[in-house]
Amino acid sequence: MIEQTASPRLGCDAPDALLAVRAAEGDEDSFAVLVQRHSRSLLALARCMLGNAQDAEDAVQDAFVSAWRRLPEYRHGAEFRTWMYRITVNRCLTMRRRRPPSLSLDSVLEPATGDAWSQPARAAERDAATAALSDALAELDAGQRVCWILREVQGMPYKEIAHVTRSSEQTVRGRLYRARRSLQEAMGPWR
Repeated sequence: MIEQTASPRLGCDAPDALLAVRAAEGDEDSFAVLVQRHSRSLLALARCMLGNAQDAEDAVQDAFVSAWRRLPEYRHGAEFRTWMYRITVNRCLTMRRRRPPSLSLDSVLEPATGDAWSQPARAAERDAATAALSDALAELDAGQRVCWILREVQGMPYKEIAHVTRSSEQTVRGRLYRARRSLQEAMGPWR
């Protein structure tokens, strides 16, 4: 009888590239580690792009299902994180095209801690500023908005944003410049 040897199970500290290789071979545990590692940041991105938690969860779930199916196509020269951001952004853009946008940054922006925001007047001011930012973001074109979210909310470097958006770093910088200028004008009264 031929004894099959299973690959040793990878730990949570294994690099993404190795986990992706194992997941592409059908190792569901490796893929589960990748899902756990990246789902939080992808949910924040999707929430910011789609405006509500339910749509964001649907988009990220669809993105991971798509990734699982497409893992054999994954090129290991690119970071897994970048690949997942690209899939998630594309899924969010598709969902946004299918319905009118409704953006709320309440779920994206971190609530302030301490007493500063606990006062009713301060809370109302914060809510109004958040609504103004949401409205200003909704006015940006999709390319500017995605670049702004990936840079300002996700903290991604320009090169990675270029990979996610399938554009050049120069295009990313241009979109960010225009987005920041538009947001600066729109948020002027809040300074």
